[in-house]
Amino acid sequence: LDFGSQGVLDSARNGSMTLGIQCTNSTDYIVRLDAGDGTGATIANRLMTAAGATVSYSLYRDAARTQVWGETDLTDTVSGTGDGTLQTLEVYGQIPVQTTPAPGVYTDNVTVTVVY
Repeated sequence: LDFGSQGVLDSARNGSMTLGIQCTNSTDYIVRLDAGDGTGATIANRLMTAAGATVSYSLYRDAARTQVWGETDLTDTVSGTGDGTLQTLEVYGQIPVQTTPAPGVYTDNVTVTVVY
């Protein structure tokens, strides 16, 4: 997910991306997203890092950005049933207003786990 460039983090910055899931017909699945690689990151407050500085962000299951996407089954994951075709799931992200760190390219790696 690419939030693009932002000079000052004085307003929320939104982004989204699509995940593709393909399971055989009638196979139930659950999709989990971990907290990412940022030191001290949590599901509710993920961290992108660059040269020791951080930018906090969150990932959501809904376009309104009210349902955090995490790893707890039946609580904050997404589930579905395969039909043999590629099914898509949208991941919605948001960088909230925060103190702007030094300029740089801030990154994080979030692991997607599909349980079926």
